[in-house]
Amino acid sequence: MKEADVSKQIEQMVRFIRQEAEEKANEISVSAEEEFNIEKLKLVEAEKKKIRQEYERKEKQVEVRRKIEYSMQLNASRIKVLQAQDDLVNFMKDSASRKLLQVSDDSKTYGMLLKNLTVQSLLRLKEPEVLLRCRKIDHELVESILEEAKQEYAEIAEVHPPEITIDERVYLPPPPADYEDHGLFCSGGVVLASQDGRIVCENTLDARLDVVFRQKLPEIRKRLFGKFAT
Repeated sequence: MKEADVSKQIEQMVRFIRQEAEEKANEISVSAEEEFNIEKLKLVEAEKKKIRQEYERKEKQVEVRRKIEYSMQLNASRIKVLQAQDDLVNFMKDSASRKLLQVSDDSKTYGMLLKNLTVQSLLRLKEPEVLLRCRKIDHELVESILEEAKQEYAEIAEVHPPEITIDERVYLPPPPADYEDHGLFCSGGVVLASQDGRIVCENTLDARLDVVFRQKLPEIRKRLFGKFAT
């Protein structure tokens, strides 16, 4: 074979090898580009997912804080409403308590009331001997109704009239000096006890007001506040 033909074949082989190398290089380049794009897409999607999760987490935190703040504001409002209701109810009780102080102004009417309270207490105690306590200012008035009270009790209970001793050592507290007096006071009435002190019937006007007030409190709240009563 001539030298020229050998050179030509070598050139053809070189071109063929070069062409294949270029094609292979192109394939590698395209494959690498595809892999790069795939990895880039994966990274982008992963970051998007992280961002979405972080946003959802913060959104939930904001919602939780909002609910907590709303609940706190609602509770604060309820407390204010309850306080306002209690203030009004207590004001009514204070007003009623002040009116009780006027009951003893009419000695005739108050004397009849003391007699009835004494009879009622005797019926509860059902004791042959009792100790009676009253306000010092009511001592004479209580003495004046004792006999009638004993006889009335004896007739109702069908027993002998009991022996009633007025306690002259310990009196019930006096009425307040004025409406702003917040010390211990008694608006009137009596307290009866068995001689051994084991059974006590507190029948003061203040005690009866407390009992009635507790019993009627649901009705009072309903009348004052309707469906908003608590």
